[in-house]
Amino acid sequence: MTAVHRGKIAVTGDAGSWLVDPHIPGAGPAHDHPTIGDWLLIDRETQHVSRVLSRASLFKRRAPGPDRKTQMIAANVDTVFIVASCNQDFSASRLERYLVLARDVGVTPVVVLTKADITDAPEAFEASARSLQPDLLVRTVNGRDPDDVACLAAWCGMGQTVALLGSSGVGKSTLVNTLRGSNSIATQDIRKADGTGRHTTTVREMHRLAGGGWLLDTPGMRELQLTDAATGLGEVFDDIAAATEHCRFSNCAHNAEPGCGVQAAMARGEFSTARLERWRRLTAEEALNTASLTRKRSGMGKRSGA
Repeated sequence: MTAVHRGKIAVTGDAGSWLVDPHIPGAGPAHDHPTIGDWLLIDRETQHVSRVLSRASLFKRRAPGPDRKTQMIAANVDTVFIVASCNQDFSASRLERYLVLARDVGVTPVVVLTKADITDAPEAFEASARSLQPDLLVRTVNGRDPDDVACLAAWCGMGQTVALLGSSGVGKSTLVNTLRGSNSIATQDIRKADGTGRHTTTVREMHRLAGGGWLLDTPGMRELQLTDAATGLGEVFDDIAAATEHCRFSNCAHNAEPGCGVQAAMARGEFSTARLERWRRLTAEEALNTASLTRKRSGMGKRSGA
């Protein structure tokens, strides 16, 4: 599956590319339905999807809105380019959200800092990104310069699928154009007043590269609620998770309790107060969303068994 177009999905196979109905009769939860990047079995007679094949990876999030549905983002991704720009829209907390998502799925994250040509201090943005996790892969590029973007080619080879995640206006579509050697995807400038981007990509779509790889462009996501992501949180914030093991009390709130391993580690300079607060917020959010989803699943199970 390579794109979604007005209720139809675009698929590519030995017969070329065509549009089919994504509905699968009898399919259950949302994750039983096709999403971008999926390998599908399609009935040659009816041209209907009969089954979604097993996935190597699946990105998903809690969809915006009160119904707490799960929204699938992409499947079978090998690498995720977490794209951020070297301007006032740069956000360490937003990068951490994407890192948690990638680590939880088990996909290699690469932070790609764009718009390096519009700042006098790109190294400051790079240092901030690298501080989020040891050995984090970070590349700083001018997204319009093919020679600059060539440093990303190692992840885009034959048989590789790369998803680009990031908020609007950070340069995802520009990167796709440059990596493809094409200007077919529309791009827009950021707003000068606040450095905030405008939506360009409105659907998730895969683009084939000359070298045999695939690029998956996604619409900008400013709301990325974490659900069922405890493993990713533990990996991205492994320094804080390790410190909690040294707390005297199992129910330590990591504030002013005696024998708090987190406060002791912070006093030694192992992580900052800001990082601790981001961990608190993400942990509380993930726990709340996961509990809500569990209750919803339980309710659905009771109704189906009635």
